[in-house]
Amino acid sequence: MSPHSADPVGDVARLARLAAVEGLAEDRFTLPTGLLRLRVRRMAGGSLLWEVERLEDRRLMAEPRNVLRFHIDDCDRVTWVGHNLRAALEAAGQPDLRGALLEDIFAVDLRDGAPDLHDNATVEMLLPGRPQLVSVAVTDLPAPGRREVVATPIEAPHVLPDIEHIPVAMLELGRDGRILASNVQARRLFNLQDGEDPRLGEVFDGLGRPVSDWIGAAFAGTALDKPEIGRAARAKPDLFVKTTLSKVAGRTDRLIAVCQDATDMKTLEAQFVQSQKMQAIGQLAGGIAHDFNNLLTAISGHCDLLLMRHDAGDPDFADLVQINQNAGRAAGLVRQLLAFSRKQSLDPEVLELPSVLSDLTHLLNRLVGERVTLSVEHSNMTRAIRADPRQLEQVIVNLVVNARDAMPDGGKISIRTEALDLDAPLTRERATILAGSYCVISVSDEGTGIAQDVREKIFEPFFTTKRAGEGTGLGLSTVYGIVKQTGGYVFVDSTIGRGTTFTIYLPAADRPDPVQTTPKENETPPTPPITPGGDVVLLVEDEDPVRAFISRALRMRGHQVIEAADAEQALAILQDPELRVDVFLSDIIMPGRDGPSWVGEALSARPDTRVIFISGYAEETLDEQRRAFPASKFLPKPFSLAELEDAVAVPAN
Repeated sequence: MSPHSADPVGDVARLARLAAVEGLAEDRFTLPTGLLRLRVRRMAGGSLLWEVERLEDRRLMAEPRNVLRFHIDDCDRVTWVGHNLRAALEAAGQPDLRGALLEDIFAVDLRDGAPDLHDNATVEMLLPGRPQLVSVAVTDLPAPGRREVVATPIEAPHVLPDIEHIPVAMLELGRDGRILASNVQARRLFNLQDGEDPRLGEVFDGLGRPVSDWIGAAFAGTALDKPEIGRAARAKPDLFVKTTLSKVAGRTDRLIAVCQDATDMKTLEAQFVQSQKMQAIGQLAGGIAHDFNNLLTAISGHCDLLLMRHDAGDPDFADLVQINQNAGRAAGLVRQLLAFSRKQSLDPEVLELPSVLSDLTHLLNRLVGERVTLSVEHSNMTRAIRADPRQLEQVIVNLVVNARDAMPDGGKISIRTEALDLDAPLTRERATILAGSYCVISVSDEGTGIAQDVREKIFEPFFTTKRAGEGTGLGLSTVYGIVKQTGGYVFVDSTIGRGTTFTIYLPAADRPDPVQTTPKENETPPTPPITPGGDVVLLVEDEDPVRAFISRALRMRGHQVIEAADAEQALAILQDPELRVDVFLSDIIMPGRDGPSWVGEALSARPDTRVIFISGYAEETLDEQRRAFPASKFLPKPFSLAELEDAVAVPAN
């Protein structure tokens, strides 16, 4: 024990040097008023903490302001609490710490591998009051198994002063996920109020797992610098945020979160996923339609053959008619699938919308019923469009039926057409309509309206809000497919309780030259007669039922038919130079070589042979295969007996 110091300046300098090296230094001095202990600790950043203690009653004579200290035993249990910490606990309305464990005080795991508090670690102190960042030192006391813990708060302002006005949103997070600091961009992004310190999970969600687990993984080092996209929970409408967690240099209890608005990226991602999904469904629909068309060709074809042998008085005639009609309905459903996938065959014509709607009005009035009023209005409609009239009629019928079903108590459906010139591109619902001339068709109702979440899905195939058995869910997807294949656009506007309007933009077309209806003098319109029978037809079709129907039908009309199940068999048959063949009638898509491939090879030796292609796929999807055969005909499946006869028959010279 040292006597009363004769050189206090030298003693202070000596203790300061020792503390700078050892981290802790102390000495005892005898004063007339009693025994004192002078202790000095090296704190974070190199600063020194000086303490003066009267040993008789162990009360701190000059405990520095904000220094929080307590003693623990060898089980890390608190045995004594200093004056400042006691006062802070009382002010926060919290109980005495005596008996508490270190893990109840600090947000740090003190087990093996955890930060060593003897190294003046910077950690988060959970008490008193709100969590705060502190610099901690732990030293041994003279009593065996006893240690003293000193925590010095590190002032952490609510904002991040160094990056406050950087144009990147940044947050500082504690171990429990609490937002300890933020800059102006982050407060705007997450709608944080001044002085507010919520946990990140309260303002950021949608990760598919708890935000606290993500933060825990980041502190463990397994989720650092790996961006996650979630939703800003307080934002209306949805605002998506891309967030990356990184460590703070020299700190074990802090993370920096760098955030950026990812709403546009998520929107593009959703559009891409939707596009991929629609493309996949379209391919599926096209494949299903092909197989169905083969089946329907065989069903309806053999039904036609049976009807030829039964008259209206036959007991089986009505059943055959029912089979034929239902095969036709099935073919219509397949056409809807192809319309959705934009793979149906179109026969476009230049059409006048007033004329089309005039012819359709009678049918529409029957469809809407007595409780619904239908009105049709044409505004400055001086232009024509180029479209398939049957498909355009289907679009109008589907929209009118939807409007009728949206008004169970009756109401008014308005169909309006108008000519529109766009001087600049028009953007609606993420689609851009190029500048030009358009014909606009709108179908409006006074029905219940369509909710936003439903409106985003109404053009998807098989999506319907109707009860089971009341709809296929293909009506609006068919509308969408036909309009897009015609080169147009379709949009929907709706207000709950007030009604819905579907608006279609179709490119305007040049009007055709007037058709000459009066023959010139001494001129007779050419009307060559059709001469059936007598041709030799090489039929190549891999579907046995379809091949059986075609072969039987052609033989009934006097043709000679040579059958082949694939291209290789057809080419083998044609090796005979004495064999006469007038017509190649071939399926396009077959196992092995396709139709155009073998036909091209066969025509090199028989250039005058006529070519007819048949397929369950749409004609325009097969243009690449047929490009080398401009004089060929195309017969889409399913086809009737009469259509087959017309395709094979040759106009007389």
